Amino acid sequence: MKGLELSRRFYLECGAPMLHSRFPELEGILAVGLSGPGSECFGYDDDISRDHDFEPGFCIFAPDSLDRKSLFELERAYASLPRSFLGFERSAVAPVGGSRHGVILQSDFFRQHTGSPTGSLTPREWMRVPESFLAEATNGEIFRDDAGTFSAARSSLLHMPESVRLKKLAGNLLLSAQSGQYNYGRCIKRGDTAAAQLSAIEFTRHAMASCFNISGRYMPYYKWSFTALSTLPEFATLADAFEYLISTDNDKKTAAVKTDVIGDICRTLAEQTSRLTNAAYKCENPDLERLAYAVNDKIKDTDIRSLNILYAVD
Repeated sequence: MKGLELSRRFYLECGAPMLHSRFPELEGILAVGLSGPGSECFGYDDDISRDHDFEPGFCIFAPDSLDRKSLFELERAYASLPRSFLGFERSAVAPVGGSRHGVILQSDFFRQHTGSPTGSLTPREWMRVPESFLAEATNGEIFRDDAGTFSAARSSLLHMPESVRLKKLAGNLLLSAQSGQYNYGRCIKRGDTAAAQLSAIEFTRHAMASCFNISGRYMPYYKWSFTALSTLPEFATLADAFEYLISTDNDKKTAAVKTDVIGDICRTLAEQTSRLTNAAYKCENPDLERLAYAVNDKIKDTDIRSLNILYAVD
């Protein structure tokens, strides 16, 4: 059983009756669900994931207006839920806001993932929040939210402003060009295979980030990036190519193949970028550096457009 389904069933069979019988006056202001860090929140959990932080549990997202006494009583009530469920054991409950499960202030949730207690961000703040944090702020499932405010705040974070997305895409395309189209070949010519492999890894990181930018999706924590890439319709087929780049040697014969693979990936990125922005490119041999600046020129927000092209990436 996946962790999200386990969480949902634990809430429906144990949590919902508890809240209805003991806190009926709070049901209309609480949001309940599972979201945040952890493979189960993304649906990526498997048998190996169960060696830590896998348990029946859910989050009660409480508004900041709720008094401390009610928060304490909610936490005690959550802690009193069955210690085992469907053959899975629960871990000890941490204080309010200090666990992946249990009672969490809505402002703490958003502050942890965005730096803002409401999840409201300025364009410049959007560019500085790691995408993996934004992925955690919007993943999982909310089982109930009668007031709708928590869900609305999460929904507002699902898609970054278009100018921010294009700024990130421009930066990632530029770094893809530098590492893959330029530095990889130069390192091979020098016989510096270690630096060549680092170039291949940097190309993979930024080219994959470009895929997520183009798709309008957040790139999750690095260990889930390949799994998430497979869910992007336009780029799922590139997963094997990226894996080849970072898992093979850099001898002369293999390096020649890797150079071709980099070229194929760059053509795909250029084609998809052109469809997104109408920026011109040469299909057979696209120059991602020139394309990056063309994308930057498409940014309508003059303040964001005038920032260094690498401002939104690292």
